[in-house]
Parts: sequence; C-alpha cells; structure tokens
Amino acid sequence: MFAVSDLEATYMKGAVLVLRGVSLEIPPGSIITVLGGNGAGKTTLLKAISGLLYIEDGEISYGTIHFDGKRIDKLNAQDIAKMGIIQIMEGRQVLEQLSVEQNLRAGALVLGRKSNLKQDLEKVYTYFPALKGLRKNVSGYLSGGEQQMLVIGRALMSHPRLMLLDEPSMGLSPLFHEMIFKIVRNINIKEGTSVLLIEQSALEALSLAEYGYVMENGRIVLDGSSEKLRNNEDIKEFYLGLSSAGKRKSYKDIKHYKRRKRWVG
Repeated sequence: MFAVSDLEATYMKGAVLVLRGVSLEIPPGSIITVLGGNGAGKTTLLKAISGLLYIEDGEISYGTIHFDGKRIDKLNAQDIAKMGIIQIMEGRQVLEQLSVEQNLRAGALVLGRKSNLKQDLEKVYTYFPALKGLRKNVSGYLSGGEQQMLVIGRALMSHPRLMLLDEPSMGLSPLFHEMIFKIVRNINIKEGTSVLLIEQSALEALSLAEYGYVMENGRIVLDGSSEKLRNNEDIKEFYLGLSSAGKRKSYKDIKHYKRRKRWVG
C-alpha cells in the first residue's frame, strides 16, 4: 500500500540534512509506529509524506514515496490529501475561531462533491459522542482532550486511507490519553484506515502498533515487530526506561548509549 524508499530530506535549500536514507513500509490496514528522541527526524518524515515539508522551505532531495503504486513525493499537499493521506499535526491545530461542527465540515472540503456531510458528521459523533454536545462551541475554548478528539474527527471527515498521527497524547490527562488510543484502534479496525503513529509513550505505541521503526539522527537504526522491540534490551533501557532487571534507570549517564548501539553494527 505505502512505501518510503531511501528518503533524504533537507531544509534551507539543502543546508540542513534531516532525513538520511529512511525506508519503511505500511501494509494496508496496519498500525505502524516510529520511535525516537527529539530531533530524530520523526515529524520531518511525516511532513515529507504529507507534502507539508515544502511549505516549510524543506524538500525531498533523494528517494521516493509510493502509495498504491503511484509515486507521490513530488505532489503538493492538497493532492496528497485527496488521495487519502491525512496528517494530524502535533499541538492540536484546530481552527480556533470556528465552531466544532465548522471544523469538522472543513475536514470534508478535500472530498468536494463526493462528501455526504450529514452521514460523515454522524459517523464522527459515533466515535466522539462528546463532540456532538459541543458542536456549536467555539473550538478555541475546548480542553486539550476535546481538541484532540476534534482534529481526529476532522481527519475522519476526509475519509482517510492513511492517517499520520504526530504525538496524539501529548499534554493529555491519563483519561483522555487512554480514550484517544482506544478510538484510534477502533478507527483502524472499523474503517480499515492505516495509521503511521509517532508517540512520546513508547510503551503505548508498541502496544497499539503491530510493527515499529526506531529513528536516530535521521536514520532508521532498528525495526521489527512490536513484540520484538518490546523485548529488545536497548529499547527497554532507552525508550521504556527499564534495565534488564526491570528497574527504572536514570538518564543522567546516557553517554554509553552511543557506544552501545548494537543494532547499528
């Protein structure tokens, strides 16, 4: 369904190289996660896929992205969205001055005349019953959890085939955190929507996803099934914060991490 091959991406007219030969695949109907620390290149990867990279003075300098056998890395963001690839950005980017329902209707614009607004709104309200009661409220006054429900609901209005989720649980209460992950799973199962997930909670991400990739310094340094990654000692230590004995470790002495990347060599 979807494949990134040897992707390189730069900013500032090639002055800053962010992605360095990234390759990954997303089978139809799957949930795939990308793990990595701040600055690893995860968000740049999503923007390269969605076409938003070009808006930020970035570009794909090498490699390809294919979706259903079609090359899309040279397309603009609008055309990519029309194909069903929708990015849900970090930070809950709601249209703050508009109501909840106006935000949802905006998500259907990519479909044009093919949209059935009434039916699609009811589907969103089925996944997010709280939004129905808030449909006339100004979006900028919603709580963080309500705004996260709204941006996922807005993405659903465009009938996505692949959702790119960037840190969906960031800043949410534990209750909303759990709710958002359950809803993402339900959407994946009921709608058949594939998901590429970036998530700060590695344990949550690996519990939700079937397969994962680990990024560092713009490269994929490790990949495998979620079970394989959960059982990897380096993943336990540096992403789950557990030693081999199952005890929490301090991150103060992290220098040995760079000396220990057994997966690279």
